[in-house]
Amino acid sequence: MAILTGTFVLSMLFYLSLTAGSGNILYWSQFEIAMGVVFSLLTSVFARALFSASGVKTGWKMLNPVRWLLFITYAIGPFLWNLTKANIDVAYRVITGRINPAIVRIDPGMKTDFGLALLANSITLTPGTLSVDADDERNLYVHCINAKKKNPKAEDVCGSFHKWAGRIAE
Repeated sequence: MAILTGTFVLSMLFYLSLTAGSGNILYWSQFEIAMGVVFSLLTSVFARALFSASGVKTGWKMLNPVRWLLFITYAIGPFLWNLTKANIDVAYRVITGRINPAIVRIDPGMKTDFGLALLANSITLTPGTLSVDADDERNLYVHCINAKKKNPKAEDVCGSFHKWAGRIAE
């Protein structure tokens, strides 16, 4: 039920933001509001079926405004800072040719699928690293353009990303 309600609300808000300014009820017409409800309901039912079929556990945790504030803080602060540093590092490695590519296994200690997905996406979005796979024990396999250790810890590969993902998603 949580995924249905949360997805419906977010879909409806997104739809209303895209169609604002063309109606007579505040900013929308009656038809646009009705279509927004229909499309948002279809989207939420489809998302629930998709998550249920894939075995993803859903809940109300991600509707907590504190988690959204943590996510925004993470995106503006640590993620943006590490993204900038990684861009400079990759540019340096491209110019000098000093690379040591490898696929390494890290244990980030994530307990939820969402936490693991948030971490894997953060790693992949950072230049010089790419999340390749995750196993059943929630270990991530990451391709690094410059692997400094054969058996690195999570901090060596993704900095503080795993701590932030844990705060946000778990």
